[in-house]
Amino acid sequence: MALAITWLGHSAWWVQAGKHRLLIDPFLTDNPQAARQAEELEAEVILVSHGHFDHVQDVASIANRCGANVVANFEIATWFSQTQGVKHTTPMNIGGAVQLPCGRIFMTPALHSSQLPDGSYGGNPGGFLCDIAGVRLFYTGDTGLFSDLGLWAKPAIDILIVPIGDLYTMGIEESIRAIEWIQPKVVLPTHYNTWPPIAQDAQRWAKEVGARTSAKAVVLQPGEEYRYS
Repeated sequence: MALAITWLGHSAWWVQAGKHRLLIDPFLTDNPQAARQAEELEAEVILVSHGHFDHVQDVASIANRCGANVVANFEIATWFSQTQGVKHTTPMNIGGAVQLPCGRIFMTPALHSSQLPDGSYGGNPGGFLCDIAGVRLFYTGDTGLFSDLGLWAKPAIDILIVPIGDLYTMGIEESIRAIEWIQPKVVLPTHYNTWPPIAQDAQRWAKEVGARTSAKAVVLQPGEEYRYS
């Protein structure tokens, strides 16, 4: 089965596989890059990597409209349930996995921080390793470079989504080192060009990826879709 993945701008991604619809870190309302409006998107699962506003802003509105299951660490899932009226959540934590109708979701560590918009503690930040429709997708979340990223090289990663914006996350050079360790078949950049402090030349990044790794670099514009089968 083909998996279609759409970059919605910043670190928001929409994944479609057959009847399944997943959103990752939906930040659309105040996102200057946003390719879609929150009310246009349907999802059965929303993955939340950490608590920062640029990853959680539209989670509650979409989840409450669609009845989506919000999958996040314990602190974030509890916050959405208790303060945002989200009815369906799956609290989990780093190193744990959950089997959902769409596939298996495993939470990986990330080197970052995590605080919810009202100042509440957001628990440990993470990423998600998703086995969906026979495709292995690794969304690292906002992270700095750390060597344990290489632990996820086996089983082989089909699609890697990695930040390149620098300042708050890995930059271009660090992301390429992560790609060398993870050895994905395809890699897509995220968390860049939303605002001037994280502006990056994604085409230069793609050339470096092609020259220094075995991965195929795919640079999307906000709203563009990549299909993998």
